[in-house]
Amino acid sequence: MKPFQFKQFTVHQDKTAMKIGTDAVLLGAWCDLGEYPDAILDVGSGTGIISLMLAQRSDAMTIDAVEIDENAYEQTVENFEQSDWGDRLFCYNASFVEFAEEMQEEEEEYDIIVSNPPFYTNAFETEDESRNKARFTSSLSFEELLTGVSKILSRDGMFSVIIPFQEEESFSVLAKEQGLFLSKVCRVKGNENSDVKRSMLTFSFQEKEISTEELIIEKERHQYTDAYINLTKDFYLKM
Repeated sequence: MKPFQFKQFTVHQDKTAMKIGTDAVLLGAWCDLGEYPDAILDVGSGTGIISLMLAQRSDAMTIDAVEIDENAYEQTVENFEQSDWGDRLFCYNASFVEFAEEMQEEEEEYDIIVSNPPFYTNAFETEDESRNKARFTSSLSFEELLTGVSKILSRDGMFSVIIPFQEEESFSVLAKEQGLFLSKVCRVKGNENSDVKRSMLTFSFQEKEISTEELIIEKERHQYTDAYINLTKDFYLKM
């Protein structure tokens, strides 16, 4: 599996079940970083791509990642070490539930939390265990994710996530139960005529008016829209 070359960093992906996909790049480019965050957390780092994008986008001194799968964890560490921002990037090999409890005990908080979480329910599980962990909510349910976030997100912090569009409403309801209110929505379509496939959502502890946008990726096959190019041009080599 060839490494994926971005403008300012390279992502090796030979050890992980889940390869780099559009979802991670979209979230890494879109998520709101607010005003000068000190500490950022990437939940379920996979290859570490989102953390690397946020290191490129911000001056945050602490960019932590948490990854339960041993191989993905090793891959993330390797990609962090080979980047220009190795001194700011750190990955924990742990479940997010344990990690959030431990950080809460130590009174550690994050200004920004991002996650491209597993989101197929058990009905679709495959024989490949590490791929399941990366893709299925049995390894980290939405409830567990949101409960953990509510414990370690700072009062003025923001939490951003990318999930299937059909999960948007139920996810927002679960978030509200944890005191997290939806503030930004971006619904993603492959092209003008396709259905909305993904929702990128930002939550905070403050209730405010929700800003909503739509992003279309392609005009036609491999012909990208201006909006998609503008969003990803700092990262993709060919944009």
